[in-house]
Amino acid sequence: MPAPDLDAPPTAAGLDLDRTRRTIRLGRAGVWACLLTGPAALALALTQPAVTVVPPDAPAPAPNAASAVTAADPSGYVAEFADAWLRSDADAPDSTSAMRALHLGPGVALPEPADGAKAPQKVTAVRSVQRSGSQWSVTVAAQYADGLRYFAVPVTASKSGGAVAVTGTPALVAAPAAVKAAPSVYRVEVPDGPLSDTVGDFLTAYLGGSGDVDRYLAPRTSLDAVAPALADKVDVEVVTAREPASARTRTASCMSRSA
Repeated sequence: MPAPDLDAPPTAAGLDLDRTRRTIRLGRAGVWACLLTGPAALALALTQPAVTVVPPDAPAPAPNAASAVTAADPSGYVAEFADAWLRSDADAPDSTSAMRALHLGPGVALPEPADGAKAPQKVTAVRSVQRSGSQWSVTVAAQYADGLRYFAVPVTASKSGGAVAVTGTPALVAAPAAVKAAPSVYRVEVPDGPLSDTVGDFLTAYLGGSGDVDRYLAPRTSLDAVAPALADKVDVEVVTAREPASARTRTASCMSRSA
């Protein structure tokens, strides 16, 4: 039997005992390290400032016609007031016209018309402007025998239009300025012929009630004649087209339909 080697590391069952002890010590150190880092990580998490996540703002709902609230236009009431006011006289506050005017404009003074002044034939609201909030300015046109006159009337109205009050006397204003119209694109004059004759016959049937309107209409198109009739006969003076070729085409088409 050979003598044991005193310099060799101790072994048991073929295992190196020193290496085994080092492995066990390293395992224990790893376990203690894990146990110690747990509280440290918890303390670190507690000392960190809280982070608040803010969700993005939801887009505002688009306005629709059902939710939009539009202030009621008081021009109809103002036209009624102006018609009554222009027919009133400060010397006759108990007249029907004066009482109508004072009902819609309680603080408005009645006019003092000159002797022989004529009342308007018709009063129509032609323009309304909302100044701010409940304040409006309504322009009315008064038709007299000698022409038109325009009056601006200040008025206060609730948003629903259920409450209206005229706040000042109607002021005579200038007639609206005429806007220069754009030149017409129909610059080619079409000579007298089947096209102008057909247009005249159609307008006579439509405005005068003489003849059948449907025979001049495109297929699947319906149009009733004006009732009551406005004219006995319509004469066409000028027919114009955009291009000479277009005028010729329409003339030929009209001839075939008339036939």
